Amino acid sequence: MAQDTYWGSFEEISKYNVQLNYAEKLWLAWYTYMQNDVLATGIMSFVMHETVYFGRSLPWIIVDMIPWFRRYKIQQDKIPTAWEQWQCALLVLFSHFTVELPQIWLFHPMCQYFGLSTGVPFPSIYTMAYQIAIFFVLEDTWHYWTHRVMHWGPLYKNIHKIHHQYSAPFGLAAEYASPIEVMVLGLGTVGSPILYCAITGDLHILTMYIWIVLRLFQAIDAHSGYEFPWSLHHFLPFWAGAEHHDVHHEKFIGNYASSFRWWDYCLDTEAGAEASKKRREKKLAAAKKKAL
Repeated sequence: MAQDTYWGSFEEISKYNVQLNYAEKLWLAWYTYMQNDVLATGIMSFVMHETVYFGRSLPWIIVDMIPWFRRYKIQQDKIPTAWEQWQCALLVLFSHFTVELPQIWLFHPMCQYFGLSTGVPFPSIYTMAYQIAIFFVLEDTWHYWTHRVMHWGPLYKNIHKIHHQYSAPFGLAAEYASPIEVMVLGLGTVGSPILYCAITGDLHILTMYIWIVLRLFQAIDAHSGYEFPWSLHHFLPFWAGAEHHDVHHEKFIGNYASSFRWWDYCLDTEAGAEASKKRREKKLAAAKKKAL
C-alpha cells in the first residue's frame, strides 16, 4: 500500500482502514510510507524530542527577556544572559546529536525486543494515563537515588558539576549535563517504561512518547527559575516544580527528586530556609524532651 508520497500512503490507508481514527491513520501511513520501521521510529523519536525540548524552552527564553516577569523570578538577581543561553543551547545540541541520537536510533530494535507495540489501534486514554502515572513514580525514585549519589565527591567533581554551572537554572539548562549524566538519568526516563513492559507485556510506543513529552515538560519547567501563584505545586503539594529544584541549584545540595517531594521529605534531604527551620525546631523539641 506504500505510495510515492506520505499523503499518497495516507489516502490509500484511509480507503481500506475506515475503522481507524484520523491520528491512527496518520501513524500507520508514516510506517507504511517509510517501509523501514527502524528508520521510521528513529526519525519520529528524534524530531519529537528536539521539537518538544526547544519548543518548551522557547517560552522561558522569552519570559527571561520581559522585565514584568522578574517579580516571579526565584533568584531575582540572576537573569541568564543571551550569551549564556546560546552557549547552553550549543552544548545541549552537541549532546543530543552525539549521545542521544545513537541511542534513539537503537530505540525501535529495543522496543521489539521487549515487546512494545508500534501498530494501531492505539490504547485507550485510561490505559495510557495509569501507565504514565506509574512511570512518573518509577522515574522519580530512580532520579532521587542516582542524583543523590552523583553529589558524592568524586562523582560530583567529574560528572555532575557541569550541570551545576548555573546556580540559577533556566529552561534550556534542563539537559545541560555531561554525557555520562545524560545516559544515567535518562535511563530512568526510558528504562521505567521498558521495565514495565518487560513485566506486563503491555505497552504501546505512543504511551511512551506521551510520557517522554510530559517528562521533558517537567524537567524544563523545574529548571525555569520561576515561581507563579498558579504553579502546580500550589494545587498538588507533593509536586516538586521550579520552587523545589531551584533551591537545589542555589544550595548545591538537597531536593534530589525530580517530580515529587516525598523522597526528600521522608529521608530528610529537603533544602532551603523552611526545611532548615523545621530541622532546628525538631532538634529543639528533641532536646527539651530529653532534658525533661
